[in-house]
Amino acid sequence: MVEHTQASKSISLEPYGIKNAKVQYQLSSEQLQDLTIEKGQGVETNSGVLAVNTGEFTGRSPKDRFIVKDDITKDRVWWGNINIPFDSEKFNKLYTKITGYLSDKEVFVRDSYACADPNYKLNIRVINEYPWSNMFADNMFIRPTNEELKDFTPEWTVINAPGFMADPEIDGTRQHNFAILDFTRKIAIIGGTGYTGEIKKGIFSALNFILPVFKNTLPMHCSANVGKDGDTAIFFGLSGTGKTTLSTDPERSLIGDDEHGWTDENTVFNFEGGCYAKVINLSRTQEPEIYEAIKKGAILENVIIDANGEVDYEDTSITQNTRVSYPIHHIDNIKEPSIGENPKNIFFLTADAFGVLPPISKLSPGQAAYHFISGYTAKVAGTEAGIDEPLPSFSACFGAPFMPLHPTKYAEMLSEKMKSSGVNVWLINTGWTGGPYGIGSRIKLKYTRAMISAALNGHLDNVTPETFSTHSVFGLLQPRTCPGVPDEVLSPRSTWNNDEGYYKTAYKLSESFRANFKQFEEFANEEILAGAPNVK
Repeated sequence: MVEHTQASKSISLEPYGIKNAKVQYQLSSEQLQDLTIEKGQGVETNSGVLAVNTGEFTGRSPKDRFIVKDDITKDRVWWGNINIPFDSEKFNKLYTKITGYLSDKEVFVRDSYACADPNYKLNIRVINEYPWSNMFADNMFIRPTNEELKDFTPEWTVINAPGFMADPEIDGTRQHNFAILDFTRKIAIIGGTGYTGEIKKGIFSALNFILPVFKNTLPMHCSANVGKDGDTAIFFGLSGTGKTTLSTDPERSLIGDDEHGWTDENTVFNFEGGCYAKVINLSRTQEPEIYEAIKKGAILENVIIDANGEVDYEDTSITQNTRVSYPIHHIDNIKEPSIGENPKNIFFLTADAFGVLPPISKLSPGQAAYHFISGYTAKVAGTEAGIDEPLPSFSACFGAPFMPLHPTKYAEMLSEKMKSSGVNVWLINTGWTGGPYGIGSRIKLKYTRAMISAALNGHLDNVTPETFSTHSVFGLLQPRTCPGVPDEVLSPRSTWNNDEGYYKTAYKLSESFRANFKQFEEFANEEILAGAPNVK
């Protein structure tokens, strides 16, 4: 049995309704890893990294995410299938049940904060049932100094109890798991799921309401990095499109890999103190920075490990959504503090499994707003039950599950900031070329990196009919040449060697874009509507 020492400060959870708990406050990452292994809740890899299985849920459960409908939220939140209202009184009763469940137990408490810019700092207290969940919070939120902890007062509290199961008939949930935000009480409660991503996404969702409503700051589901000349680049994209991979660039300093704010002062700041990356098919050759970041202090989730402690990153028998969390300082080249200035380039990342979008194209302001509101990527066969061919997938603002306000609110803020900063906006297809999924092949990562480098270095700034062509279906400007990339790769049509098949597929995708956008048309101006693709 390993002996542990607690932090010198002791706290009581009685004000939360958690009674007679054994409070483990602010334990170190090493202590939490040891406790996890002692309790049989995880194992160590041959490199000393903690590996856990999150249980029934290996990803978020969007249909079980709720927001309490009250005076603060009722007229502001975009209610519907994404932001599902929850009754305030039922929240109070469920809160009492979950705090009662944690009473008389050993619980793990961590004080930390979100938002690297001190003007937007949000103090957070996380109360966890499991030590590895608390270690995740230590990895992902920003770690306060001992001096900051002395007078620490939490503004938001996250209570996380994976072992607590709700009763839908009594508690008002859809099933036994739930993640609920209460903006009046400034509390998030998460139960019935061990998936750690719910913890960080709960705070992200809260900031996506707080920052635009009260701080006039745009929250973004994006990664960001900064060049040697101080130019900031922003990468929007849904899971699996390459946000973390492409922003982790040895030539540029990483600001953050997932969640940021863009202020009126034209600065971009990280919400987090860590990274949460997919590790499916991870290799040292393709993604060396992420690979090397998986060392003592990181947490691997739902990976397969052999008898010698070796991780098989290609084995997806538990889930396609294998993950790692690690503190941002595990990456060598980071921006400290995690704040960038002078945004010059925005990249919208999409994994187009239909293989019809150009690998890189430049967007007009109207097209940028249209594609931001659309938030397109594609699901491929095998990623979900019942999917046997590519399916278009749209998530407004490249992060709809975390956006409490109407998507056009975020799009309007982005458009204003784009115009005021003179930023270039690029659409990057990290998906397929030479045909759709099953026929074509994934665009090579080295080509995508070369195209992004060319955009960042100004090699694609000269937009003329001689240097760019216009995509006949999507109206996008696609470069004719790019350093480090064969010319034929830049034209998706030419990679198919089948014009009829290409245009048939392109127009089919165009129709999906237009069908999805119908829900936003009444809120969009003429410039945005003009950014839509053509119909046959």
